[in-house]
Amino acid sequence: MKTYQPNEFKNIALLGNDGAGKTTLTEALLYEAGIIKRRGRISQRNTVSDYFPVEQEYGYSVFSTVFHVEWNGKKLNIIDCPGSDDFAGAAITALNITDTTVILLKGSAGIEVGTQNHFRYTEKLNKPVIFLVNQLDDENCDYDSLLEQLTNTYGSKVVPVQYPVKTGPDFNAIIDVLLMKKYSWGPDGGAPTIEDIPAGELDKATEMHKALIEAAAEHDESLMEKFFESEDLTEDEMREGIRKGLASRGMFPVFCVCAGKDMGVRRLMEFLGNVVPFTTDMPSVVNTAGEEVKLDPNGPTSLFFFKTAVEPHIGEVQYFKVMSGKVHEGDDLTNADRGSKERIAQLFVCAGANRFKVEELVAGDIGCSVKLKDVKTGNTLNGKDCDNRFNFIKYPNSKYSRAIRAVNESETEKMMNALQKMREEDPTWQIEQSKELRQILVHGQGEFHLRTLKWRMENNEKLQIVFDEPKIPYRETITKAARADYRHKKQSGGAGQFGEVHLIVEPYYEGMPDPEVYRFGGQEYRINAKSTETIDLEWGGKLVFINSVVGGAIDARFMPAILKGIMQRMEQGPLTGCYARDVRVIVYDGKMHPVDSNELSFMLAGRQAFAQAFKEAGPKILEPIYDVEVLVPSDKMGDVMGDLQGRRAMIMGMSSESGYEKLSAKVPQKEMLSYSTALSSLTGGRASFVMTFSSYELVPADVQTKLVAEYQATQTE
Repeated sequence: MKTYQPNEFKNIALLGNDGAGKTTLTEALLYEAGIIKRRGRISQRNTVSDYFPVEQEYGYSVFSTVFHVEWNGKKLNIIDCPGSDDFAGAAITALNITDTTVILLKGSAGIEVGTQNHFRYTEKLNKPVIFLVNQLDDENCDYDSLLEQLTNTYGSKVVPVQYPVKTGPDFNAIIDVLLMKKYSWGPDGGAPTIEDIPAGELDKATEMHKALIEAAAEHDESLMEKFFESEDLTEDEMREGIRKGLASRGMFPVFCVCAGKDMGVRRLMEFLGNVVPFTTDMPSVVNTAGEEVKLDPNGPTSLFFFKTAVEPHIGEVQYFKVMSGKVHEGDDLTNADRGSKERIAQLFVCAGANRFKVEELVAGDIGCSVKLKDVKTGNTLNGKDCDNRFNFIKYPNSKYSRAIRAVNESETEKMMNALQKMREEDPTWQIEQSKELRQILVHGQGEFHLRTLKWRMENNEKLQIVFDEPKIPYRETITKAARADYRHKKQSGGAGQFGEVHLIVEPYYEGMPDPEVYRFGGQEYRINAKSTETIDLEWGGKLVFINSVVGGAIDARFMPAILKGIMQRMEQGPLTGCYARDVRVIVYDGKMHPVDSNELSFMLAGRQAFAQAFKEAGPKILEPIYDVEVLVPSDKMGDVMGDLQGRRAMIMGMSSESGYEKLSAKVPQKEMLSYSTALSSLTGGRASFVMTFSSYELVPADVQTKLVAEYQATQTE
């Protein structure tokens, strides 16, 4: 393969809802480009995409597939992404690595939730979008209705470049209003017959051609002037106008294809090669130092590794984009993230599981390598005199969590190694060994996401695992001041143990005044703070520890031991064993023994005094509350709102967004554990949501009573 320069290749993400036909389109693109000799079928499990066993088992894409095609002297690097939002990490990675997005639509379904989600991702990343209508041969396909739906949702920027002469089982022809030609195919698709537009379609085609010319002219002043003078543009001028419109997201062209019959695929590749922006037309990426890194083939070598795939008999295949300079087989580079040296022993371009050796790749191009020693997803490899690091891919927060354990406890370490390996392939997995909850937690994007993990564990790793409901990280705090004292005394021959601590606890809040006078049981306690220590707790909130001991009742050297005892008890709150937070503790008195007092005695006395005072201080349980945004079709709004209210949600607002309703609410984490499954069931998979941690709030009294009773029962056991 020749070495393509930045003005000779395009990087494209292929997105779309599940079932839109991305895998089938990939087969047609590769077949037409001569990369494969025959088109595979999903039903026969022989496609270039979806070649991993878990994908063949479930019949849907789990991983993105990187492939390339060469067409008319151009190279198209394409990343085919899973349609399900459970695998959104692959789509977000692809959008960050590529420059243009093709969103595939199912002709009979129109705009689906996956379409909406993917379009929102392109919006956030400011990426050009082409809409591609597929499955025009479906008997329920209504192209005009779909086009109207696109225009109503995404506005006048939606501009058709093609339309089908008819849809349904008899589909075999499209009108291309950019070239003003009719393309038609025989039953086997492939090379089209190109003819003049028939008289019956000419008026419609001419009107759409004018609309396309006007849309193209809008994005270039000289083209606009020419359009005003002559109301026409040449084919090349239209291409230039469309390219600029795409790059600025000023227009979203609409194309037609029937991937299953290989109709329209060649014309699509021609358009992608001739019209969509080159890598050099798009904004440069910024490194972690905030410096712009230009796609310069003559610059220092810098590779960003965006994807890892673990393949049988090969091991890890590492996919990268050349961010700057050139890379050759045999180059010695430095890993900017890990400090290690790495040799690129083999260099490939990809077509799914098929790899083709190349000698060189230049800035902007996409390739892969194998058998690298110490490279992980997200790492940067640099040549001499280059210290780039990149961190521009921002993944979504998790939406679905489960505790995971190996059926055979002795295989826990093997399970953890497998989980870390899977996280290399999909960075949206979050693995957490929670000391607080005493569970290993797996955080993902949804139930499908975790189901595929379980399948891979049991079938690929031969590990039997169990998912449990995760415990909730409640917090404990207090609502009023209380006092307690405790004497720890132990005598067992020789030196004994003695320590007595008197303390006051009260709720802490930012900016509260210094303590002065307290009254408990008719007695007054006057405070004279000698020292104050504020501790930011690693689990959130604060502990303020005040030494107000006068007259040497407790030696200052025992204060750290008392604090340690209090911290130990805060790590295992008296109500439910959860962390305590936001407490001010004042040690105001106590007693020592000249021989028997030591650090251990005061640590135990401080721990017990704190526990007693905490229980008298109106203790309350706090629960984590999340900000939840649900994007829901308007006809399902009532069902979704009712379900949220049944989950103790506080509805914060409603608004409309691109044809969907957006519900904002604050919901307890406990009620969100299986929400992704429930929402999918309620809306037929048409809704989506995001959640981010908001705050800790008091649980209702009935919930607190239940939680305390459950904890007491476990303690009794």
